[in-house]
Amino acid sequence: MQRLGFIHDMMDIKVLILFVTSRSGYPLTMQELYELCYQDDCVSYFDICTAVPELVASGHLQLDAQDRFVVTDKGRETCSLTEDSIAFTVKQRAENAVARYNRQIRRSSFIKTQIIPRDGGDYSVIMSLDDEKGNLMTLELMAPDQRQAVRLSRLFELKAEDVYNVTMTELLDAEDELEDS
Repeated sequence: MQRLGFIHDMMDIKVLILFVTSRSGYPLTMQELYELCYQDDCVSYFDICTAVPELVASGHLQLDAQDRFVVTDKGRETCSLTEDSIAFTVKQRAENAVARYNRQIRRSSFIKTQIIPRDGGDYSVIMSLDDEKGNLMTLELMAPDQRQAVRLSRLFELKAEDVYNVTMTELLDAEDELEDS
């Protein structure tokens, strides 16, 4: 039976893995590799699990201390020579997926939350937003229970920029109003 799609054999899968890892700005777990490479219905998780150890053994990928994979110089060089063999649509989808992944990881590195139990049974939720130059904002809120503390933490991770923008707008608008009076 003929396989549909653009990925037909293990070599196509290895080239796609090298393409994805060379474009990723961060080390990838096996699951992340699969998710970024799944741009064609012919790629399965088992294919990725077969190809990755072979790429590690050949020196194209290496495993870091947290069991994540990074491309080596040999892998980058091989990728630059072979990436033209990836079907255009698969290549575009993979490139877009990696760009989204890189943006997501970069953003999450700027947002930190910490939940600290307090003596009275309530919790402090410390939330911070950074940029490339340093800390933009640190906010500490009290939550009456752990469930609400976790909820505050998660919501801040989703809306940190909005919280910062609203805070800045409110404070600066208030300053303008004071100057006008």
